[in-house]
Amino acid sequence: MASQFGISKAEILEMSSVLQSRVVTDAVAQVEGMLQQMDSSTLNIAVTGESGAGKSAFINAFRGVADDGPEAADTGVTETTQEPVAYSHPSARNVTLWDLPGIKTSSFQPRTYLKDVDLLKYDFFIIVTSDRFQECHSALAKSIIQAHKKFYFIRNKVDRDLEANAKRRKKGGLLDSEVLSLLRTDCEKNLRTCQVDEPRVFLISCFHPQCYDFAALQMTLLEEVEGHKRHALLLSLPNLSTALIQSKREALAGAVWKRAMGACLSGLTGVNASHSIIAKLMDTLKSYQQIFCLDVDSLHRLASITDISFEELQGEVTSTFGKDLSAHTLEGLLSQVASAQHMLANQLEKMVPILGTVISGLM
Repeated sequence: MASQFGISKAEILEMSSVLQSRVVTDAVAQVEGMLQQMDSSTLNIAVTGESGAGKSAFINAFRGVADDGPEAADTGVTETTQEPVAYSHPSARNVTLWDLPGIKTSSFQPRTYLKDVDLLKYDFFIIVTSDRFQECHSALAKSIIQAHKKFYFIRNKVDRDLEANAKRRKKGGLLDSEVLSLLRTDCEKNLRTCQVDEPRVFLISCFHPQCYDFAALQMTLLEEVEGHKRHALLLSLPNLSTALIQSKREALAGAVWKRAMGACLSGLTGVNASHSIIAKLMDTLKSYQQIFCLDVDSLHRLASITDISFEELQGEVTSTFGKDLSAHTLEGLLSQVASAQHMLANQLEKMVPILGTVISGLM
């Protein structure tokens, strides 16, 4: 019967010999190892700055959650952080942002600050300010450089500066672009006095992350974070630009065959291989849905940090992918594909049991 499918008995025996050898066992271990490394890589980001600069608001915007959400960092006009507090990403739990104690407080000691907050724990630092460059920023920048760690300087609340400038414009105020240029130049000039050759300065508003330099910050971090940590960072970022979405697409396209192969090979030892493979692939599809912010929770979070309502976002998803893009529909489609190859798998399984399982899974 198998010959009807263009597969000779000799070819079946050859495939059987390979499948029952150690090659398959090694392949399973290698694929699972690659996926485990990718999924288990952790990224720790330290967020520091003076009291009231908006550190907690930045952490919320970076993770794509609203300030009043259940997983939000506490925000306020006074310093609410007395010791490092960890905030994991709502869907990428291996990415953690740490809200560090404010640097413009009576307890701030530049010489011991980084040691007190456990410097080596963090992959890089974000320094947040909402006012002029101050001595505390200089002291912190120098300490981070001496520790051979990277940092990125965030000038927050630029929307407030532009609103103030708009009121002055009636009396001859500057253009918005001129105000932003002055803010950036001032920060870069002061950082260069701290021996920072290439200052990384970003002008943002945590209340409007889709505006100003927030998207540029995301892409800069992706360029400078390497390996599996970059992958973890990429999948955790809220979709604020087409460039970021394209980066996610490319990263997932590079890993999708590992996921599919892992699901198929792992089915070799399963009792109900077809069901096991479909379940694994469904888990992967659901994770992709979260990564692209297409699930309900992600759409609500995205709506909370942008000027677009949840209903509008949901409408865009529906118009693009159709109303029937549900977990039940996708699972049914996968099952149909598996059923369509049922005859071939059954015939092969009669001759070489393990081969039928593999064919069914690959289909």
